[in-house]
Amino acid sequence: MQMTRNDDNGNAIDISKEIVYKIEVAANRYDLLCIEGIAAAFKAYIGLGHAPRYTIKNQSEKLIEVIVKPETAVVRPFVVACVLRNIHFDVKSYNSFIDLQDKLHMNICRRRTLASMGTHDLDKFASD
Repeated sequence: MQMTRNDDNGNAIDISKEIVYKIEVAANRYDLLCIEGIAAAFKAYIGLGHAPRYTIKNQSEKLIEVIVKPETAVVRPFVVACVLRNIHFDVKSYNSFIDLQDKLHMNICRRRTLASMGTHDLDKFASD
């Protein structure tokens, strides 16, 4: 059986003679839907790292207000927002992030019928 994978340039590479590992992801482990999450889990499992700990910081900064227009509220009556700071993407990490977002749309968002999410650069539209 012929198996291929795409390299960074989109070219198909024959991997038929290579050892290929299959990883099954439990339904509640959305962190394992990207290579970065799998790598972090493996590192923690074999003792080379620790599971990440995320915290919510209530900073004394001015709160950011999200305004939902009435015509949007008809389609999306509830909105949740979060701001991530000090995130630096290169092309590869950005593409991986967007791929993860698409997988989340297909899974927990049920093909965007229950929810949808967007990623935006806050510096491009936030005002004082």
